[in-house]
Amino acid sequence: MTAGLKRDGEAGRFLPVPAQWIGQYRLIEQLGEGGMGVVHLALDQSGRAVAIKVLREHIAHDSEARSRLAREVQTLARVQDARVAAVLDADTEGLRPYIVTRYVPGPSLDRVVSDSGALKPESLLRLGRGLSQALQAIHGAGVIHRDLKPANVLLLDGDPVVIDFGIAHFADDIRLTMTGLVMGTPGYLSPEVVEGAPVTEATDWWGWAATLAFAASGVPPFGRGPMEVVLDRVRRGQADLSGVDPLLAPLLQAALSPIAGVRPHADEIVDALDLYAVGAPVTLSFPVSFPLLNAEPDPALDDELWDLRQDTDEDTDTDQDWAEQDWEDDPDVGPGQPDPRIGRPARIGTLLALMAGVLGVAAVWPLVAVGLIIVWSWWARFADRSVTSLVRRRHEHGWRRRDVPLAIVISPWHLVIAASATVIALLLPAAIAVASSFSAALALMPWSGGQPQPGRSLPIVAGGLIGLLLAWWGPGGASLRRGSRSLIRGMAPGRTAAEELVVGAFFLLGAGLGVWAWLRHGQPDLWPWPPLATPNVWPWVR
Repeated sequence: MTAGLKRDGEAGRFLPVPAQWIGQYRLIEQLGEGGMGVVHLALDQSGRAVAIKVLREHIAHDSEARSRLAREVQTLARVQDARVAAVLDADTEGLRPYIVTRYVPGPSLDRVVSDSGALKPESLLRLGRGLSQALQAIHGAGVIHRDLKPANVLLLDGDPVVIDFGIAHFADDIRLTMTGLVMGTPGYLSPEVVEGAPVTEATDWWGWAATLAFAASGVPPFGRGPMEVVLDRVRRGQADLSGVDPLLAPLLQAALSPIAGVRPHADEIVDALDLYAVGAPVTLSFPVSFPLLNAEPDPALDDELWDLRQDTDEDTDTDQDWAEQDWEDDPDVGPGQPDPRIGRPARIGTLLALMAGVLGVAAVWPLVAVGLIIVWSWWARFADRSVTSLVRRRHEHGWRRRDVPLAIVISPWHLVIAASATVIALLLPAAIAVASSFSAALALMPWSGGQPQPGRSLPIVAGGLIGLLLAWWGPGGASLRRGSRSLIRGMAPGRTAAEELVVGAFFLLGAGLGVWAWLRHGQPDLWPWPPLATPNVWPWVR
Protein backbone atom coordinates (compact mmCIF):
# COMPACT_ATOMS: atom_id res chain seq x y z
CA MET A 1 0.00 0.00 0.00
CA THR A 2 1.64 3.21 -1.12
CA ALA A 3 1.85 6.28 1.02
CA GLY A 4 -0.24 9.35 0.55
CA LEU A 5 0.95 12.94 0.77
CA LYS A 6 0.03 15.79 3.08
CA ARG A 7 0.93 19.44 2.68
CA ASP A 8 3.26 21.19 5.09
CA GLY A 9 1.26 24.40 5.55
CA GLU A 10 4.31 26.57 6.30
CA ALA A 11 6.73 25.29 3.71
CA GLY A 12 4.22 24.31 1.02
CA ARG A 13 5.76 20.83 0.75
CA PHE A 14 4.10 17.45 0.42
CA LEU A 15 4.77 15.23 3.41
CA PRO A 16 4.42 11.43 3.28
CA VAL A 17 1.71 9.96 5.48
CA PRO A 18 0.41 6.39 5.73
CA ALA A 19 -2.20 5.64 3.10
CA GLN A 20 -5.78 5.65 4.36
CA TRP A 21 -9.01 4.32 2.96
CA ILE A 22 -12.49 5.75 3.29
CA GLY A 23 -15.00 3.36 1.83
CA GLN A 24 -13.64 2.27 -1.52
CA TYR A 25 -11.48 5.38 -1.92
CA ARG A 26 -7.77 5.60 -1.18
CA LEU A 27 -6.70 9.01 0.08
CA ILE A 28 -3.69 10.45 -1.76
CA GLU A 29 -3.22 13.98 -0.48
CA GLN A 30 -4.98 16.69 1.48
CA LEU A 31 -6.26 19.49 -0.71
CA GLY A 32 -7.87 21.81 1.81
CA GLU A 33 -9.59 22.03 5.15
CA GLY A 34 -12.05 24.21 7.00
CA GLY A 35 -14.00 24.33 10.21
CA MET A 36 -16.36 21.53 9.11
CA GLY A 37 -14.30 19.09 7.06
CA VAL A 38 -11.16 18.10 5.20
CA VAL A 39 -10.92 17.68 1.43
CA HIS A 40 -8.65 15.02 -0.06
CA LEU A 41 -7.55 13.92 -3.48
CA ALA A 42 -8.41 10.22 -3.67
CA LEU A 43 -8.50 7.34 -6.13
CA ASP A 44 -11.47 5.05 -6.66
CA GLN A 45 -11.17 1.35 -7.41
CA SER A 46 -10.66 2.01 -11.11
CA GLY A 47 -7.83 4.48 -10.42
CA ARG A 48 -9.88 7.56 -11.29
CA ALA A 49 -8.97 10.70 -9.34
CA VAL A 50 -11.81 12.16 -7.28
CA ALA A 51 -12.21 14.81 -4.58
CA ILE A 52 -13.59 13.52 -1.30
CA LYS A 53 -14.73 15.76 1.55
CA VAL A 54 -14.81 14.11 4.97
CA LEU A 55 -16.41 15.61 8.07
CA ARG A 56 -13.99 16.14 10.91
CA GLU A 57 -14.09 13.41 13.51
CA HIS A 58 -15.04 15.73 16.37
CA ILE A 59 -18.17 16.93 14.54
CA ALA A 60 -19.07 13.76 12.65
CA HIS A 61 -21.46 12.93 15.49
CA ASP A 62 -23.30 16.22 15.01
CA SER A 63 -26.64 15.49 13.35
CA GLU A 64 -26.80 19.04 11.99
CA ALA A 65 -23.43 18.69 10.29
CA ARG A 66 -24.49 15.36 8.78
CA SER A 67 -27.72 16.95 7.62
CA ARG A 68 -25.77 19.73 5.94
CA LEU A 69 -23.60 17.18 4.12
CA ALA A 70 -26.71 15.27 3.00
CA ARG A 71 -28.23 18.49 1.70
CA GLU A 72 -25.06 19.19 -0.26
CA VAL A 73 -25.47 15.80 -1.94
CA GLN A 74 -29.10 16.61 -2.78
CA THR A 75 -28.09 20.01 -4.10
CA LEU A 76 -25.30 18.76 -6.36
CA ALA A 77 -27.52 15.97 -7.65
CA ARG A 78 -29.94 18.60 -8.95
CA VAL A 79 -27.26 20.54 -10.84
CA GLN A 80 -25.92 18.92 -14.00
CA ASP A 81 -23.48 21.21 -15.76
CA ALA A 82 -19.86 20.98 -16.86
CA ARG A 83 -19.09 24.17 -14.93
CA VAL A 84 -20.13 22.59 -11.64
CA ALA A 85 -18.16 19.84 -9.88
CA ALA A 86 -20.66 16.97 -10.04
CA VAL A 87 -21.32 14.59 -7.15
CA LEU A 88 -20.22 11.00 -7.78
CA ASP A 89 -20.85 9.22 -4.50
CA ALA A 90 -21.63 9.89 -0.84
CA ASP A 91 -22.10 8.27 2.54
CA THR A 92 -23.75 10.55 5.08
CA GLU A 93 -24.74 7.80 7.55
CA GLY A 94 -21.44 6.03 8.20
CA LEU A 95 -18.95 6.58 11.01
CA ARG A 96 -16.96 8.95 8.78
CA PRO A 97 -19.48 10.81 6.60
CA TYR A 98 -18.13 11.90 3.23
CA ILE A 99 -19.09 13.17 -0.20
CA VAL A 100 -17.24 12.38 -3.43
CA THR A 101 -17.21 14.83 -6.34
CA ARG A 102 -15.48 15.21 -9.66
CA TYR A 103 -11.85 16.20 -9.20
CA VAL A 104 -10.92 19.41 -11.00
CA PRO A 105 -7.12 19.48 -11.54
CA GLY A 106 -6.85 23.22 -11.64
CA PRO A 107 -5.93 26.05 -9.29
CA SER A 108 -8.47 28.15 -7.44
CA LEU A 109 -9.12 31.66 -8.69
CA ASP A 110 -7.69 33.24 -5.57
CA ARG A 111 -4.48 31.24 -6.01
CA VAL A 112 -4.15 32.27 -9.67
CA VAL A 113 -4.65 35.94 -8.81
CA SER A 114 -2.30 35.68 -5.82
CA ASP A 115 0.44 34.14 -7.98
CA SER A 116 -0.03 36.05 -11.25
CA GLY A 117 -2.00 39.18 -10.42
CA ALA A 118 -5.23 40.46 -11.91
CA LEU A 119 -6.63 38.64 -14.94
CA LYS A 120 -6.17 39.92 -18.47
CA PRO A 121 -9.29 41.21 -20.26
CA GLU A 122 -9.72 38.00 -22.28
CA SER A 123 -9.38 35.82 -19.18
CA LEU A 124 -11.75 38.08 -17.26
CA LEU A 125 -14.33 37.64 -20.02
CA ARG A 126 -13.99 33.83 -19.90
CA LEU A 127 -14.38 33.93 -16.13
CA GLY A 128 -17.42 36.20 -16.19
CA ARG A 129 -19.18 34.33 -18.99
CA GLY A 130 -18.39 30.88 -17.54
CA LEU A 131 -19.55 31.79 -14.03
CA SER A 132 -22.68 33.40 -15.47
CA GLN A 133 -23.53 30.19 -17.31
CA ALA A 134 -22.80 28.14 -14.18
CA LEU A 135 -25.12 30.30 -12.08
CA GLN A 136 -27.85 30.04 -14.69
CA ALA A 137 -27.58 26.24 -14.51
CA ILE A 138 -27.55 26.32 -10.70
CA HIS A 139 -30.56 28.61 -10.48
CA GLY A 140 -32.31 26.66 -13.22
CA ALA A 141 -32.18 23.63 -10.93
CA GLY A 142 -33.86 25.63 -8.18
CA VAL A 143 -30.66 26.00 -6.14
CA ILE A 144 -28.97 29.05 -4.63
CA HIS A 145 -25.23 28.63 -4.03
CA ARG A 146 -24.96 31.40 -1.36
CA ASP A 147 -21.16 31.40 -1.11
CA LEU A 148 -19.75 32.24 -4.52
CA LYS A 149 -16.25 33.61 -4.00
CA PRO A 150 -12.77 33.25 -5.57
CA ALA A 151 -11.84 30.31 -3.32
CA ASN A 152 -14.88 28.39 -4.57
CA VAL A 153 -13.99 28.81 -8.25
CA LEU A 154 -11.42 26.51 -9.85
CA LEU A 155 -9.89 27.29 -13.24
CA LEU A 156 -9.56 24.34 -15.61
CA ASP A 157 -7.67 25.41 -18.74
CA GLY A 158 -8.89 28.96 -18.04
CA ASP A 159 -12.57 28.05 -17.69
CA PRO A 160 -14.26 28.31 -14.27
CA VAL A 161 -15.74 25.39 -12.35
CA VAL A 162 -17.87 26.12 -9.27
CA ILE A 163 -17.33 24.00 -6.15
CA ASP A 164 -18.51 23.84 -2.54
CA PHE A 165 -22.27 23.70 -2.20
CA GLY A 166 -21.99 23.18 1.56
CA ILE A 167 -24.28 26.10 2.43
CA ALA A 168 -26.38 26.12 -0.72
CA HIS A 169 -30.09 25.60 -0.42
CA PHE A 170 -33.06 25.05 -2.64
CA ALA A 171 -34.94 28.17 -3.66
CA ASP A 172 -38.18 26.59 -2.47
CA ASP A 173 -36.81 25.40 0.90
CA ILE A 174 -36.23 27.80 3.78
CA ARG A 175 -35.13 25.28 6.41
CA LEU A 176 -31.42 25.86 6.15
CA THR A 177 -31.74 29.61 6.61
CA MET A 178 -33.49 28.97 9.89
CA THR A 179 -30.69 26.81 11.29
CA GLY A 180 -28.09 29.54 11.08
CA LEU A 181 -25.32 26.96 10.57
CA VAL A 182 -23.30 29.01 8.07
CA MET A 183 -24.52 32.01 6.15
CA GLY A 184 -21.78 33.03 3.74
CA THR A 185 -18.38 34.73 3.52
CA PRO A 186 -17.92 38.40 4.48
CA GLY A 187 -16.97 40.48 1.46
CA TYR A 188 -18.91 38.26 -0.95
CA LEU A 189 -22.29 38.40 0.78
CA SER A 190 -24.81 40.80 -0.76
CA PRO A 191 -25.78 43.99 1.12
CA GLU A 192 -29.45 43.07 1.32
CA VAL A 193 -28.60 39.79 3.05
CA VAL A 194 -26.26 41.64 5.43
CA GLU A 195 -29.25 43.84 6.30
CA GLY A 196 -31.36 40.78 7.07
CA ALA A 197 -33.26 40.24 3.82
CA PRO A 198 -33.98 36.69 2.59
CA VAL A 199 -31.43 34.91 0.41
CA THR A 200 -32.39 35.00 -3.28
CA GLU A 201 -30.72 34.44 -6.63
CA ALA A 202 -29.59 38.08 -6.46
CA THR A 203 -27.28 37.01 -3.62
CA ASP A 204 -25.32 34.79 -6.04
CA TRP A 205 -25.23 37.46 -8.74
CA TRP A 206 -23.82 40.00 -6.30
CA GLY A 207 -21.16 37.45 -5.24
CA TRP A 208 -20.45 36.92 -8.95
CA ALA A 209 -19.82 40.67 -9.40
CA ALA A 210 -17.61 40.78 -6.29
CA THR A 211 -15.63 37.81 -7.62
CA LEU A 212 -15.15 39.59 -10.95
CA ALA A 213 -13.97 42.70 -9.09
CA PHE A 214 -11.42 40.58 -7.23
CA ALA A 215 -10.20 39.03 -10.48
CA ALA A 216 -9.98 42.43 -12.18
CA SER A 217 -8.11 44.18 -9.35
CA GLY A 218 -6.19 41.41 -7.60
CA VAL A 219 -7.50 42.31 -4.13
CA PRO A 220 -10.75 41.63 -2.26
CA PRO A 221 -13.12 44.43 -3.28
CA PHE A 222 -14.16 45.12 0.31
CA GLY A 223 -10.79 44.58 1.90
CA ARG A 224 -9.72 42.42 4.79
CA GLY A 225 -10.03 42.75 8.53
CA PRO A 226 -12.60 42.07 11.24
CA MET A 227 -15.85 40.64 9.97
CA GLU A 228 -17.97 43.58 11.14
CA VAL A 229 -15.71 46.09 9.36
CA VAL A 230 -15.92 44.19 6.05
CA LEU A 231 -19.70 43.80 6.32
CA ASP A 232 -20.09 47.50 7.03
CA ARG A 233 -18.21 48.33 3.81
CA VAL A 234 -20.47 45.88 1.94
CA ARG A 235 -23.60 47.40 3.44
CA ARG A 236 -22.56 50.90 2.37
CA GLY A 237 -21.23 49.86 -1.04
CA GLN A 238 -17.69 51.08 -0.39
CA ALA A 239 -15.71 48.80 -2.68
CA ASP A 240 -12.04 49.45 -3.33
CA LEU A 241 -11.81 49.34 -7.12
CA SER A 242 -8.66 51.46 -7.35
CA GLY A 243 -6.83 48.51 -8.92
CA VAL A 244 -9.43 48.03 -11.68
CA ASP A 245 -8.94 49.49 -15.15
CA PRO A 246 -10.76 52.88 -15.11
CA LEU A 247 -12.59 51.79 -18.26
CA LEU A 248 -14.14 48.88 -16.35
CA ALA A 249 -14.40 50.26 -12.81
CA PRO A 250 -17.72 52.14 -13.25
CA LEU A 251 -19.37 48.96 -14.56
CA LEU A 252 -18.25 46.88 -11.56
CA GLN A 253 -19.06 49.72 -9.22
CA ALA A 254 -22.64 49.72 -10.47
CA ALA A 255 -22.81 45.93 -10.17
CA LEU A 256 -21.77 46.20 -6.50
CA SER A 257 -24.29 48.87 -5.60
CA PRO A 258 -25.99 48.33 -2.22
CA ILE A 259 -29.25 49.19 -4.01
CA ALA A 260 -30.34 46.07 -5.85
CA GLY A 261 -32.61 47.94 -8.24
CA VAL A 262 -29.80 49.92 -9.88
CA ARG A 263 -27.46 47.00 -10.57
CA PRO A 264 -26.99 46.10 -14.23
CA HIS A 265 -28.20 42.71 -15.42
CA ALA A 266 -25.61 39.94 -15.71
CA ASP A 267 -26.06 39.83 -19.51
CA GLU A 268 -25.23 43.55 -19.69
CA ILE A 269 -22.06 42.98 -17.71
CA VAL A 270 -20.97 40.04 -19.89
CA ASP A 271 -21.66 42.09 -23.03
CA ALA A 272 -19.58 44.94 -21.58
CA LEU A 273 -16.76 42.51 -20.74
CA ASP A 274 -16.90 41.30 -24.34
CA LEU A 275 -16.34 44.87 -25.55
CA TYR A 276 -13.62 45.41 -22.96
CA ALA A 277 -11.80 42.23 -24.07
CA VAL A 278 -11.44 43.52 -27.65
CA GLY A 279 -10.45 47.02 -26.57
CA ALA A 280 -13.76 48.67 -27.41
CA PRO A 281 -15.14 51.35 -25.06
CA VAL A 282 -17.44 50.13 -22.31
CA THR A 283 -20.57 52.25 -22.38
CA LEU A 284 -21.62 53.43 -18.93
CA SER A 285 -25.38 53.72 -18.61
CA PHE A 286 -25.68 52.74 -14.99
CA PRO A 287 -26.44 55.13 -12.11
CA VAL A 288 -23.42 55.70 -9.89
CA SER A 289 -23.90 57.42 -6.57
CA PHE A 290 -21.45 55.93 -4.10
CA PRO A 291 -17.67 56.13 -3.66
CA LEU A 292 -15.17 53.82 -5.27
CA LEU A 293 -12.70 53.71 -2.45
CA ASN A 294 -12.93 52.44 1.09
CA ALA A 295 -14.01 54.96 3.67
CA GLU A 296 -13.79 55.03 7.42
CA PRO A 297 -16.35 52.85 9.22
CA ASP A 298 -19.61 54.48 10.19
CA PRO A 299 -19.15 56.27 13.55
CA ALA A 300 -22.40 54.70 14.67
CA LEU A 301 -20.61 51.35 14.59
CA ASP A 302 -17.75 52.45 16.82
CA ASP A 303 -19.25 50.80 19.87
CA GLU A 304 -19.23 47.40 18.21
CA LEU A 305 -15.83 47.78 16.55
CA TRP A 306 -13.67 49.30 19.28
CA ASP A 307 -12.49 45.96 20.57
CA LEU A 308 -11.97 44.62 17.05
CA ARG A 309 -9.73 47.33 15.66
CA GLN A 310 -6.55 45.47 15.12
CA ASP A 311 -4.19 45.92 12.22
CA THR A 312 -6.88 45.49 9.57
CA ASP A 313 -4.44 46.16 6.73
CA GLU A 314 -2.34 43.15 7.58
CA ASP A 315 -2.79 40.42 5.01
CA THR A 316 -3.63 37.05 6.44
CA ASP A 317 -1.85 33.94 5.25
CA THR A 318 -3.42 32.72 2.05
CA ASP A 319 -0.84 30.12 1.08
CA GLN A 320 -2.60 27.23 -0.61
CA ASP A 321 -1.39 24.76 -3.22
CA TRP A 322 -2.41 25.14 -6.83
CA ALA A 323 -4.67 22.09 -6.88
CA GLU A 324 -6.71 23.08 -3.85
CA GLN A 325 -10.36 22.01 -3.98
CA ASP A 326 -11.33 24.79 -1.56
CA TRP A 327 -14.21 23.63 0.58
CA GLU A 328 -12.64 25.57 3.43
CA ASP A 329 -13.74 28.96 4.68
CA ASP A 330 -12.24 31.99 3.00
CA PRO A 331 -8.52 32.19 3.91
CA ASP A 332 -8.94 35.93 4.28
CA VAL A 333 -11.36 35.53 7.15
CA GLY A 334 -10.04 32.54 9.07
CA PRO A 335 -11.18 28.96 9.51
CA GLY A 336 -14.36 29.61 11.45
CA GLN A 337 -17.90 30.29 10.44
CA PRO A 338 -19.32 33.69 9.48
CA ASP A 339 -21.98 35.35 11.55
CA PRO A 340 -25.07 33.07 11.67
CA ARG A 341 -27.36 36.05 12.26
CA ILE A 342 -26.80 37.28 8.72
CA GLY A 343 -29.74 36.61 6.43
CA ARG A 344 -32.10 35.73 9.27
CA PRO A 345 -35.58 37.34 9.42
CA ALA A 346 -35.47 40.91 10.77
CA ARG A 347 -38.81 40.44 12.60
CA ILE A 348 -39.82 44.03 11.92
CA GLY A 349 -43.50 43.37 12.60
CA THR A 350 -42.79 41.88 16.03
CA LEU A 351 -40.49 44.78 16.91
CA LEU A 352 -43.12 47.34 15.88
CA ALA A 353 -45.69 45.52 18.00
CA LEU A 354 -43.38 45.65 21.01
CA MET A 355 -42.81 49.36 20.47
CA ALA A 356 -46.55 49.98 20.23
CA GLY A 357 -47.07 48.14 23.51
CA VAL A 358 -44.31 50.11 25.27
CA LEU A 359 -45.68 53.44 24.01
CA GLY A 360 -49.13 52.42 25.26
CA VAL A 361 -47.66 51.72 28.69
CA ALA A 362 -45.85 55.09 28.57
CA ALA A 363 -49.16 56.86 27.97
CA VAL A 364 -50.55 55.51 31.24
CA TRP A 365 -47.57 54.55 33.43
CA PRO A 366 -44.43 56.37 32.21
CA LEU A 367 -42.04 55.01 34.83
CA VAL A 368 -43.06 51.43 34.04
CA ALA A 369 -42.27 52.08 30.37
CA VAL A 370 -38.87 53.51 31.28
CA GLY A 371 -38.12 50.42 33.34
CA LEU A 372 -39.17 48.10 30.50
CA ILE A 373 -36.97 49.97 28.03
CA ILE A 374 -33.94 49.80 30.32
CA VAL A 375 -34.37 46.10 31.03
CA TRP A 376 -34.91 45.23 27.35
CA SER A 377 -31.92 47.29 26.25
CA TRP A 378 -29.74 45.64 28.88
CA TRP A 379 -30.87 42.14 27.97
CA ALA A 380 -30.58 42.76 24.22
CA ARG A 381 -27.04 44.11 24.53
CA PHE A 382 -26.11 41.15 26.73
CA ALA A 383 -27.48 38.77 24.09
CA ASP A 384 -25.60 40.59 21.35
CA ARG A 385 -22.29 40.55 23.20
CA SER A 386 -22.67 36.86 24.06
CA VAL A 387 -23.56 35.81 20.50
CA THR A 388 -20.95 38.08 18.91
CA SER A 389 -18.25 36.73 21.23
CA LEU A 390 -19.15 33.17 20.23
CA VAL A 391 -19.25 34.08 16.53
CA ARG A 392 -15.81 35.69 16.71
CA ARG A 393 -14.28 32.67 18.41
CA ARG A 394 -15.74 30.29 15.82
CA HIS A 395 -14.78 32.71 13.06
CA GLU A 396 -11.15 32.58 14.21
CA HIS A 397 -10.84 29.00 15.49
CA GLY A 398 -13.77 27.01 14.12
CA TRP A 399 -16.21 24.92 16.14
CA ARG A 400 -14.88 23.67 19.48
CA ARG A 401 -16.46 21.69 22.30
CA ARG A 402 -15.60 24.28 24.91
CA ASP A 403 -17.41 27.12 23.13
CA VAL A 404 -20.66 26.90 25.10
CA PRO A 405 -19.08 26.30 28.56
CA LEU A 406 -16.76 29.23 27.93
CA ALA A 407 -19.73 31.41 26.95
CA ILE A 408 -21.42 30.54 30.25
CA VAL A 409 -18.29 31.32 32.27
CA ILE A 410 -17.82 34.78 30.77
CA SER A 411 -21.53 35.69 30.74
CA PRO A 412 -21.30 37.70 34.03
CA TRP A 413 -18.71 39.92 32.40
CA HIS A 414 -20.98 40.41 29.40
CA LEU A 415 -23.80 41.36 31.79
CA VAL A 416 -21.65 44.06 33.39
CA ILE A 417 -20.48 45.44 30.04
CA ALA A 418 -24.04 45.37 28.68
CA ALA A 419 -25.29 47.28 31.73
CA SER A 420 -22.61 49.96 31.26
CA ALA A 421 -23.34 50.20 27.55
CA THR A 422 -27.07 50.51 28.27
CA VAL A 423 -26.56 53.44 30.65
CA ILE A 424 -24.25 55.26 28.26
CA ALA A 425 -26.30 54.56 25.14
CA LEU A 426 -29.58 55.71 26.71
CA LEU A 427 -28.30 59.06 27.95
CA LEU A 428 -28.74 60.87 24.62
CA PRO A 429 -32.11 59.26 23.72
CA ALA A 430 -33.42 60.09 27.20
CA ALA A 431 -32.38 63.73 26.89
CA ILE A 432 -33.88 64.00 23.41
CA ALA A 433 -37.07 62.29 24.60
CA VAL A 434 -37.51 64.82 27.42
CA ALA A 435 -36.80 67.73 25.07
CA SER A 436 -39.23 66.32 22.52
CA SER A 437 -41.94 66.00 25.18
CA PHE A 438 -41.55 69.67 26.05
CA SER A 439 -41.58 70.60 22.35
CA ALA A 440 -44.74 68.57 21.81
CA ALA A 441 -46.31 70.24 24.86
CA LEU A 442 -45.54 73.67 23.40
CA ALA A 443 -47.03 72.65 20.05
CA LEU A 444 -50.20 71.48 21.83
CA MET A 445 -50.69 74.68 23.84
CA PRO A 446 -53.69 75.84 21.77
CA TRP A 447 -55.51 72.65 22.82
CA SER A 448 -54.28 72.53 26.43
CA GLY A 449 -55.57 75.80 27.84
CA GLY A 450 -52.64 77.93 26.78
CA GLN A 451 -50.18 76.25 29.13
CA PRO A 452 -47.54 73.68 28.15
CA GLN A 453 -48.20 70.40 29.89
CA PRO A 454 -45.29 68.03 29.11
CA GLY A 455 -46.53 65.59 31.75
CA ARG A 456 -49.64 64.70 29.74
CA SER A 457 -49.90 61.39 27.86
CA LEU A 458 -49.61 62.73 24.32
CA PRO A 459 -46.36 64.72 24.83
CA ILE A 460 -44.91 61.75 26.75
CA VAL A 461 -45.75 59.35 23.92
CA ALA A 462 -44.33 61.75 21.32
CA GLY A 463 -41.10 62.13 23.25
CA GLY A 464 -40.94 58.40 23.92
CA LEU A 465 -41.33 57.60 20.22
CA ILE A 466 -38.50 59.93 19.22
CA GLY A 467 -36.32 58.61 22.03
CA LEU A 468 -36.93 54.99 21.01
CA LEU A 469 -36.09 55.72 17.36
CA LEU A 470 -32.88 57.47 18.39
CA ALA A 471 -31.92 54.59 20.68
CA TRP A 472 -32.56 52.16 17.81
CA TRP A 473 -30.80 54.02 15.00
CA GLY A 474 -28.49 56.37 16.87
CA PRO A 475 -25.04 55.86 18.41
CA GLY A 476 -24.79 52.43 19.98
CA GLY A 477 -27.97 51.26 18.28
CA ALA A 478 -26.35 48.48 16.23
CA SER A 479 -25.89 46.29 19.31
CA LEU A 480 -29.47 46.96 20.42
CA ARG A 481 -30.83 46.04 16.98
CA ARG A 482 -28.87 42.82 16.70
CA GLY A 483 -29.60 41.77 20.26
CA SER A 484 -33.31 42.55 20.02
CA ARG A 485 -33.68 40.49 16.87
CA SER A 486 -31.71 37.64 18.41
CA LEU A 487 -33.97 37.65 21.47
CA ILE A 488 -37.13 37.62 19.38
CA ARG A 489 -35.83 34.87 17.10
CA GLY A 490 -34.89 32.87 20.18
CA MET A 491 -38.30 33.27 21.80
CA ALA A 492 -40.18 32.65 18.54
CA PRO A 493 -37.94 30.77 16.06
CA GLY A 494 -40.52 30.65 13.26
CA ARG A 495 -43.42 32.68 11.98
CA THR A 496 -46.32 30.78 13.55
CA ALA A 497 -49.97 31.47 14.30
CA ALA A 498 -49.09 31.76 17.99
CA GLU A 499 -46.52 34.46 17.27
CA GLU A 500 -48.96 36.35 15.09
CA LEU A 501 -51.43 36.28 17.98
CA VAL A 502 -48.78 37.70 20.30
CA VAL A 503 -47.93 40.43 17.79
CA GLY A 504 -51.60 41.32 17.48
CA ALA A 505 -51.94 41.31 21.27
CA PHE A 506 -49.13 43.86 21.64
CA PHE A 507 -50.70 46.13 19.03
CA LEU A 508 -54.05 45.84 20.82
CA LEU A 509 -52.34 46.50 24.15
CA GLY A 510 -50.84 49.71 22.81
CA ALA A 511 -54.12 50.81 21.27
CA GLY A 512 -56.11 49.88 24.38
CA LEU A 513 -53.83 51.76 26.74
CA GLY A 514 -53.93 54.73 24.39
CA VAL A 515 -57.73 54.78 24.55
CA TRP A 516 -57.59 54.46 28.33
CA ALA A 517 -55.19 57.42 28.52
CA TRP A 518 -57.62 59.45 26.39
CA LEU A 519 -60.53 58.50 28.67
CA ARG A 520 -58.42 59.70 31.61
CA HIS A 521 -58.05 63.07 29.80
CA GLY A 522 -54.36 62.42 29.23
CA GLN A 523 -53.46 62.28 32.90
CA PRO A 524 -50.95 59.44 33.45
CA ASP A 525 -49.92 57.87 36.71
CA LEU A 526 -46.19 57.77 37.03
CA TRP A 527 -46.47 54.43 38.85
CA PRO A 528 -49.49 52.09 38.81
CA TRP A 529 -49.17 50.87 42.38
CA PRO A 530 -49.44 52.86 45.62
CA PRO A 531 -46.24 53.26 47.61
CA LEU A 532 -45.59 50.54 50.12
CA ALA A 533 -46.49 51.54 53.65
CA THR A 534 -43.58 51.50 56.06
CA PRO A 535 -44.35 49.08 58.90
CA ASN A 536 -44.36 50.53 62.39
CA VAL A 537 -41.76 48.48 64.22
CA TRP A 538 -41.37 50.84 67.18
CA PRO A 539 -43.77 48.93 69.50
CA TRP A 540 -41.78 45.76 68.84
CA VAL A 541 -38.54 47.53 69.59
CA ARG A 542 -39.93 48.75 72.89
